[in-house]
Amino acid sequence: MSIMTVSYALLLYAATVIFALGLCYRVFTYARTPAPLKIPTMPAPVTRAGVVFRMVREVGLFESLFKSSKWTWIFAVMFHLGLLLEVLRHLRYFIQPLWFWVVLVQPFGVYGGMAMVAGLAGLFARRLLVARVRYVSQPSDYLMLILLLGIGGSGLAVKFLDHTDIVSFKAFVLGLLYFDWQPLPANPLLLTHLALVSLLLIVFPFSKLLHAPAVFFSPTRNQVDDARERRHLAPWAARLERAGGEV
Repeated sequence: MSIMTVSYALLLYAATVIFALGLCYRVFTYARTPAPLKIPTMPAPVTRAGVVFRMVREVGLFESLFKSSKWTWIFAVMFHLGLLLEVLRHLRYFIQPLWFWVVLVQPFGVYGGMAMVAGLAGLFARRLLVARVRYVSQPSDYLMLILLLGIGGSGLAVKFLDHTDIVSFKAFVLGLLYFDWQPLPANPLLLTHLALVSLLLIVFPFSKLLHAPAVFFSPTRNQVDDARERRHLAPWAARLERAGGEV
């Protein structure tokens, strides 16, 4: 087994563990963070079913972003939809035999990669060209976009510029899953792509990309507008009140 294969296998294992543990810790932290005030963004739903419907629109259609900026919404949809198609397309490396719908999604995944890179380019240009967005942008905002662009660009380059041995690469991935390591193809673009993906997994739990799970814990989105009908108490305040203390 080559040093390169061992190094990338260990890197991918480490990145996956950091990603999983970091994500679980951050979600656990979000779930335990008190929300002592009723602060749903208006107009807000007055029933729990309405909140669920609102979250579906927000997560699936980016409703608030659409109302805020149509151009940003277009680039965001291009990126997220393209990323989804690419993730579904990459499932072919993790399963054997292939599910029928994974086969069907393959050509759409290629177009998804193009849409992903185009959307990221638009979002990067927005941070550079829109003064009010540039003013509030931090270096990490640019670095995250550059990292994602590097992942998308290197993936497309492997597809169109320097083809790799897909059969050997799939054997490598399945070998990681079943702890039966197989040689990794020595393709520079593929190695770059894997290194960038590993870096993304490592930094994800510590970056603003955590808005993906965090949106479900946002009190401005997940609260019912029933402040007049019932008293709102955070769990810690309710426990204190039951114990006879002051809220």
